[in-house]
Amino acid sequence: MMNVHIRPFSCEVCGGAFPRSAELKRHMVTHTGDKLYSCEVCGKASSNKAHAKVHMRTHIGEKSNFCEVCAKAFHTNSELKRHVRTHTGEKPYSCEVCGKAFSNNSHAKVHMRTHTGEKLFSCEVCGKASSSNADAKVHMRTHTGEKPYSCKLCSKAFSNRSDAKVHLRTHTGEKPYSCEMCGKAFSTNSELKNHRRIHTGEKPFSCEVCGSAFSSNSNFKKHIRTHTGEKPYACEICGTSCSTSSNLKSHMRTHTGEKPYSCEICGSSFSQPSNLKVHMRIHKVI
Repeated sequence: MMNVHIRPFSCEVCGGAFPRSAELKRHMVTHTGDKLYSCEVCGKASSNKAHAKVHMRTHIGEKSNFCEVCAKAFHTNSELKRHVRTHTGEKPYSCEVCGKAFSNNSHAKVHMRTHTGEKLFSCEVCGKASSSNADAKVHMRTHTGEKPYSCKLCSKAFSNRSDAKVHLRTHTGEKPYSCEMCGKAFSTNSELKNHRRIHTGEKPFSCEVCGSAFSSNSNFKKHIRTHTGEKPYACEICGTSCSTSSNLKSHMRTHTGEKPYSCEICGSSFSQPSNLKVHMRIHKVI
């Protein structure tokens, strides 16, 4: 005898059919957006009973999904699956435009906006648009001054986790980015990109005023100040302004008396490399 599945309860919105009225009610939430299940602890509402149960675990600390590699525990199986990829290196989500792969679907979606130019998150203070919520949060710290990431070795604080990681390399000496042409290593990917242009001769940054071209954006910005006269680096002691951070460091030695440039012949010390060069003429080296 053939089994006939009777589904007498139909959705008026999409036509879906269900055997019981309770299932139809749960389904209707996907159309109405109603959130029927409220957390007794914090009041957070969920449209799905299963989601409400998962949320409750954040309060009671229940983590029943364990990683077999490192034993770390997670509230949900989906969280565990994402974590396991940190061990396996699996990246199942690929960008259809450039092929870049990601271990997390949300990261792939955010990356896609670099191609579409879509920026969904706007700053409430200045209106600047960001392509991800994370970028928007980091930007907001330029207004609040918040710096939640501190260096464990020198306590210097940063608004961005990635900046804190790069800074730590000044202590460890780690240089994970190597030039495939000459083998020279760098602490940041941007430094490596700038270095590669030494080999390629590429100078993508052009001055609209005089036409001078530069291989790095930082050198380009310094050059622009020769036209604008901008001096954004100010001495905290006397107020003297400088156009570059290196010029400010040189200026600070007039206050500190530091003389880091020494003559290898007689040991005389100087605050500026140019003064050392002049001195070397005494020894007839230059």
